[in-house]
Amino acid sequence: MNNKLTIALSKGRIFKDTMPLLNQMGIEAVDDPETSRKLILDTNKPEVKLVILRASDVPTYVGYGAADVGVAGKDVLMEYSGDSLYEPLDLQIAKCKMMVAGPVNYKPGSGRLRIATKYVESARRYYAEQGKQVEIIKLYGSMELAPIVGLSDLIVDLVDTGNTLKANGLEPMEHIADISSRLVVNKASMKMKNDTIKQFINAMTDAVNNG
Repeated sequence: MNNKLTIALSKGRIFKDTMPLLNQMGIEAVDDPETSRKLILDTNKPEVKLVILRASDVPTYVGYGAADVGVAGKDVLMEYSGDSLYEPLDLQIAKCKMMVAGPVNYKPGSGRLRIATKYVESARRYYAEQGKQVEIIKLYGSMELAPIVGLSDLIVDLVDTGNTLKANGLEPMEHIADISSRLVVNKASMKMKNDTIKQFINAMTDAVNNG
């Protein structure tokens, strides 16, 4: 039986929130990704490796089989167009909301709405479901700036406390989706390493339920 397992994680909040779950399963990282330059981290189990990626790349690495399983935010998965992933478990970590936000007391104009976001597919789907045609402007950061300088009317972004919106004269307006991190599994790995992957999913489920 092939019991080797490669787990794709991203630095930051997802890594910090996922490691306690892995620790409950008896998996501990030998290196800290915040201080190590390594992109593949060893664990206390020789058969388990951690691959450290950009959050947006996790579904791609898992989808193409470069990692067997991974942890990705639902926001990233909503943007991913592949069909090579299973999403068996909501880990209930890194929670926030995807929202439409705009200036306080915003009044829509008569023209086509301009929406600034890095979540292009999610925003497009949301407005298409309402039958609204909008212009989507893709940005990679500092989303709150766009309505202030007139680049867009509204933004679609993740909202946690809402403090950043408030500090920039914006407010959440419409709820698109609840976001949390999910376990994703490569479909081919599920077939080739069925016992190993099933054991991992079951152990992770127990860790989530007991967390």
